[in-house]
Amino acid sequence: MNSEAYSPSLDSLQADIAELIDRLPTLKHRQFIQQSLSTILRLADSEIERLDWKILSAALADMERGFQLFYDYRHVRKITIFGSARLAPDTPAYQMAVEFSRAVSELGFMIMTGGGGGIMQAGQEGAGRENSFGLNIQLPFEQQANPIIEGDSKLINFKYFFTRKLFLLKESDAVALFPGGFGTQDEAFECMTLSQTGKFGPVPLVLIDHPGGDYWRSWSKYIDEQLVKTGLVSPDDPSLYTITDNLQVACNAITGFYQVYHSSRYVGDRLVIRLREDLSDAQVEELNHNFSDILVTGKITKSQVLPEEGQDETSDLPRLVLYFNQRDLGRLYQMIGIINQVGIPTPEEAAHPERK
Repeated sequence: MNSEAYSPSLDSLQADIAELIDRLPTLKHRQFIQQSLSTILRLADSEIERLDWKILSAALADMERGFQLFYDYRHVRKITIFGSARLAPDTPAYQMAVEFSRAVSELGFMIMTGGGGGIMQAGQEGAGRENSFGLNIQLPFEQQANPIIEGDSKLINFKYFFTRKLFLLKESDAVALFPGGFGTQDEAFECMTLSQTGKFGPVPLVLIDHPGGDYWRSWSKYIDEQLVKTGLVSPDDPSLYTITDNLQVACNAITGFYQVYHSSRYVGDRLVIRLREDLSDAQVEELNHNFSDILVTGKITKSQVLPEEGQDETSDLPRLVLYFNQRDLGRLYQMIGIINQVGIPTPEEAAHPERK
């Protein structure tokens, strides 16, 4: 049966859903609840296979666990750590991951990893169990939760890789990558791709070597030689990430990103950048002078919360609004860097970049 050909029974069920929603006037996000239930009903009236229903059901169960876990931690910024599961505790990269996660957890950030061994375990070793999330994957062999996060209420065992990665990125306010194999390379490039397409971030992306290591610097040479010089990516795209083997530089790349910049979202075709402190008219005019090339039309303007945004926890924050071309992401990161230099956060805010 065609999913668009509604039967009388389906029409009746759709009406029942609408009536149920109407009887719950205090229900938050009622529009989206009704849309979700209606989507499931339309699928129920169509011809999809049993396997499709199993995938849908298990994916929803994965997301339910993730949404419920992270809701209570929505005001704390989190850093996702990616890297090889094969690196042993006596390797320099493992020790660097321990030191990094310990340093940022002392700054107030929480750590998320895939919950396994190697760099994932190092991240949770440095942060400690109480400051860690483990997003493990159910496999018939190999991937067991590391002993630091095993049994913790902040450990989730996902059925699917795609739902697991959804939460590793959706909930992260920064990404730190240590040396790793194909999976780590995939995660690095996916972070950049999702940022470029407006599906993720902007967030600081830090590629960390151990002192004297050249894993990411060798990677950077490939990017420069094979992608930048051949025109396959923009010359400004390396601004998307920071490569370092210095612990303090890695920490500063994250805390500095949130010095004045708070977050951003799209409202229609407009990019809305939320700020922790307002900029002066002269500072905004300087941004327009230096970054007019990233605009499709119009100018960068100051704004309060837009009506389409609704009333959320950022409603009182000042904003910049622009028609970003969604292509020059490296330039956008450069602009965020300038914003963080020209704004003047209060001493209390400057001391707590981990607070959302």
